[in-house]
Amino acid sequence: MYSYLAPGTEVRGEAAVLDRRVPPYARPHRHDVLIAAIGLCGGLFLWMLGLHMQGNRTFVAPWLSLLPLAVVSVLELVRRTAPQTALVIGTLALVADQFTVGNLATVMMFTDLMYAAVLYGTPAAARRIPVTTFLITVAVTIGFLAWFRNPQALLIGVLTGVVSFGPAITGVSVRNHRDAAETARLRADQTALLAEMDRTQAVTAERTRMARELHDMVANHLSAIAIHSTAALSIDDPDTSREALGVIRENSVDGLAEMRRLIGLLRAGGATPEPSASPTLASLDALVEQTRTNAASSGLTCTFEDTRGNQGPLPAPVELATYRIVQESLTNALKHAAPGPVVVRIGRAGQLFTVEVSSVYGHRPGPRAPGSGAGLVGMRERVALLGGEIEAGPVSTGDRTKIWRVRAELPVEEGTVRA
Repeated sequence: MYSYLAPGTEVRGEAAVLDRRVPPYARPHRHDVLIAAIGLCGGLFLWMLGLHMQGNRTFVAPWLSLLPLAVVSVLELVRRTAPQTALVIGTLALVADQFTVGNLATVMMFTDLMYAAVLYGTPAAARRIPVTTFLITVAVTIGFLAWFRNPQALLIGVLTGVVSFGPAITGVSVRNHRDAAETARLRADQTALLAEMDRTQAVTAERTRMARELHDMVANHLSAIAIHSTAALSIDDPDTSREALGVIRENSVDGLAEMRRLIGLLRAGGATPEPSASPTLASLDALVEQTRTNAASSGLTCTFEDTRGNQGPLPAPVELATYRIVQESLTNALKHAAPGPVVVRIGRAGQLFTVEVSSVYGHRPGPRAPGSGAGLVGMRERVALLGGEIEAGPVSTGDRTKIWRVRAELPVEEGTVRA
């Protein structure tokens, strides 16, 4: 059973065929109804005027030409939904029309059925019909030339081509243009989809970069604040509390400055922001000194060893990644390392730059700041973008003590940075 649409609701075009609420042959397209009505009325008007295509057939009743006209008019209603069936029956009606006085409207509507069969039919039919009509046109031309042996027989072949081959070729041309337009539309949709995927990936990558930068810039200061505030609360010593509060203030001011700089960059958006100085290797001394001050109450001693020598400058991405790796490693040492030395080493061997940070692995008494593991992830992401390698984990030494070592190897060629 079909559930029909409510009155006044219209489903147009091929959607009416695909809509399961309406049977395929129940509601022909309004244009097809218009074509059928105009063709039928035009044929009746020609018949009433006595204008026939074969007026010399006085032995045939003129009204018989109305039968093929009526059949072809009905077939116009299904020219979209059943184009090949309409073409087959229409061909038989056209042949029958040749045995009557004939009607021009019947021939004209048959040409439309031929056109619709190519345009709305299956791809296989669209390929076969033009070839078939061409062969029929050639066969009719040769046959009538051989029969009449008169050059005027060529006119019959031309008429056959106009009625059959011409509409078929027109249908092929229109179908090809529609297919090309549909292909272009699909390509445009695909391009838009790919552009949206690229935009989403770019937004995700930018969010990841922002999160990494925010963590690297602020985590060090907040870790120092957390440790010293806990120490100030747990130790009832005015001097210790005053010293801890001084460290807390210094780190809070520095962290706030870093946050303001990042917020300024985010607010700038696509506009050209004021150039900001990125951390370089020249800032490592100050970073180690600041960590030494922050870690003094935890029993950590920080040292910095630079074995590069004079081998020329490093690419800016390598210097920034090195600074962030050292910064995050020192932050982790401040949070988790046992009392003892924290050593920062950097060096260069040819086109390979190495950075290593080691601290005593174990538990320590006193306040500790919690960790989320995001720092190690950020370091690995930075090293991966530069095409380098990084290792982070406990390592045994010769004196049976364990250290936590972070070691990264970064290529220093400019072309190693990945997009």
